[in-house]
Amino acid sequence: MPFADRLHIVQADITSLDVDAVVNAANVALMPGGGVCGAIHRAAGPELSEAYREVAPCPTSEARVTPGFKLKARWVIHAVGPVWMNGTQDEDRLLASSYRAALSLAERHDIGSVAFPAISTGTFSFPLPRATTIALREIGAALERSPKLTRVTCACFDAAALRTYEETRRLLDLSGRSASRHAARACAPRPRECRLEAVPGSPPRSKTPCS
Repeated sequence: MPFADRLHIVQADITSLDVDAVVNAANVALMPGGGVCGAIHRAAGPELSEAYREVAPCPTSEARVTPGFKLKARWVIHAVGPVWMNGTQDEDRLLASSYRAALSLAERHDIGSVAFPAISTGTFSFPLPRATTIALREIGAALERSPKLTRVTCACFDAAALRTYEETRRLLDLSGRSASRHAARACAPRPRECRLEAVPGSPPRSKTPCS
């Protein structure tokens, strides 16, 4: 299937999506927070907080993985994006790296369908149009590179975010072969992988994701 057909942009509650893994816009301590993070914690149940203790902390630009517990998704990939500091602290590179870290976990451990929120655009205040460009470039590059990723969904929290994602997709031309030119402009080296321990309470599976 062409990679452009594997990229979906929807307005939806990410916790309701029927995918292999949802990505949590996490903080360094991997503690429950507001926005997407809080919603994922509430939907997954208290076991998620217990699982966090096995894998925390997670530095900015890296990712960790836990079971999804009560979510439809079997797994949660916790990606830590940067706090926006007016572009003075290498935020673009760090955000790109957080997407690559999450996508790398999915590829390496045969997680075929993944749903992303707009990482860092909530309480971390990263400008949405700028973050969307970074997100779609990284997702497009991963889809073109890896047939293991059967579907990547960008879950937009409202209609304005949905429009921003759709407009950015058109601008980047992520609907055909020329997407490779845009994906190649991603600005950071591949992130260092995080080594994790298996999480107690993981649902049955032949391979337990860990980085």
